[in-house]
Amino acid sequence: MFHIDECRTHYDVSQDSEVEDLGEHHQRYKPDSLGALCRATRFSEAEIKKIYRGFKAECPTGVVKEDTFKLIYAQFFPQGANTSQYAHYVFNTLDQDNSGLLSFDEFVTGLSILSRGSLEEKLRWTFSLYDINGDGYITREEMTDIVSAIYDLMGKLDPCVDEDTVKEKVDRIFQKMDVNKDGVVTLEEFLECCNNDEDISRSMTVFDSSF
Repeated sequence: MFHIDECRTHYDVSQDSEVEDLGEHHQRYKPDSLGALCRATRFSEAEIKKIYRGFKAECPTGVVKEDTFKLIYAQFFPQGANTSQYAHYVFNTLDQDNSGLLSFDEFVTGLSILSRGSLEEKLRWTFSLYDINGDGYITREEMTDIVSAIYDLMGKLDPCVDEDTVKEKVDRIFQKMDVNKDGVVTLEEFLECCNNDEDISRSMTVFDSSF
């Protein structure tokens, strides 16, 4: 996602203007130690150093606001694609402490799951993406919001998509996933359906090409 090269493993953002208004808590952010990040991810020390250098080049303060994340995210899609809403959901999923800021630790942990995690780990991450309010369930409305954002993301690639197309897709997936027909999809139902239905799994793992 970022251009990468050798880098330091710690940094001081106390003089960076972007975080001057974020409060004392964010003034001196430092990532976890290199060893800790290696243990928490599937990256080697050399890879983490390279990823960090790219992250720091794009985000000199060491933390990313959502607006900045959206601007960076948009660079990886064709001009005209509406990436804003999907980038919002991705940002919220990566922002594990709900601080409104994405740290390098959070970024590299998410990147590790999405690039090198097992299928189940990727699906668990995807479930958290669809579970917008974080209550442990996916509602039909939440699934509709994410699917709509994905179609917006595709932009010019599929100009024929309309609300009926989105509704049809959501209805088909939701009907398969909501095994007990209680109107919500649990993590267990989500994993079972994706593991047993290759087409559903493939449609859920759109992040492979959009993160």
